[in-house]
Formats: sequence, structure tokens, C-alpha cells
Amino acid sequence: MAGPGQDTRTGPATADREIVIMRTIEAPRELVFEAFTEVRHLSRWWGPDGFSTTTRSFEFRAGGIWDFVMHGPDGTDYSEWITWTEIVPPERIALLHGESRDDPNAFESILAFTPDGGATRIEMRTVFPSRELRDEAVEKYHAIEGGQQTLGNLAAYVAERLRDPNIDTTSA
Repeated sequence: MAGPGQDTRTGPATADREIVIMRTIEAPRELVFEAFTEVRHLSRWWGPDGFSTTTRSFEFRAGGIWDFVMHGPDGTDYSEWITWTEIVPPERIALLHGESRDDPNAFESILAFTPDGGATRIEMRTVFPSRELRDEAVEKYHAIEGGQQTLGNLAAYVAERLRDPNIDTTSA
């Protein structure tokens, strides 16, 4: 998290530390944004292909946290911690994401939801504390492919909800 007086905007100063992933989702912005607001939604689509999520605690508000475990297709568990730092419905979500509350390698992400006709353009901009940590995320954890797959899973989930608004979203 940025300290007092630090600039958290992305731009040329952060270009070597960031990953930007975009996708257009064929659904209204409010519905796409809503998929982030409750764990019953997130647990249905969060993560790359083949991953599942178990939530330990969840509170979607600025300053709230999402403490969860991602289960990889190979059986590996990844402890994850997100602190929601800013929520502007239905336009923007900012968060700090790491392995635990005080993870010194946590990264910041900003998700922007922009209407595009009847669709929504989502931009996920992630800034790492260093270029080395960004490179490690890309090379070791396949962060770009994983981010693309995660937004693809979001698109599929939202499409399912559009086809059948009464789908059971209480079970994950």
C-alpha cells in the first residue's frame, strides 16, 4: 500500500512493474460489477481455468478483506488475501492482493468497468512493488494467461446469469 505522499496512479513510472489485461464482456456494467460484490458470485468464477476457491472470510467494502485459498488443478493450495481499498459502484474497484495481510510483496490492482454499448469493457491494471516481482508473476505463475482466463471465467459466469437469472448462485 502506498505511504503518505506516494503517487499510486499508474503511468510511465510504473510501466515496468505492471500488467494490464482487458476484456469486453457482453453484459451491462452493473451485472459485471455485481459479480465482484458477493462471495457467492466470486466463488463461481474467480481464478484461472481449473482452479477453485475456498473462502475463509469476506467483506466487500473499502477496508474489508477477502481471505481465501485457491486450489490449483494439481492439488496445490495458494493462500490469498485481498484488502478492498476503494469501491466506486459500478465503475471501479481497487485492491491490495497478497498471500497474507502484511505481505511485503503484495500488489495493487485497479479494475475499471466502462460501458461499451450494451457490453462492459473491464480493464484490470496490476502494479507490483518491483519489476522483478512482476517478472516472477509472469514467468513462474503465468499471471497474464491466468488473468485472461479469470476474466474469461467472469464473462462465462455473467453470460450464464443473463441466460438464466434464477440460477442457483448460493452453492459454489
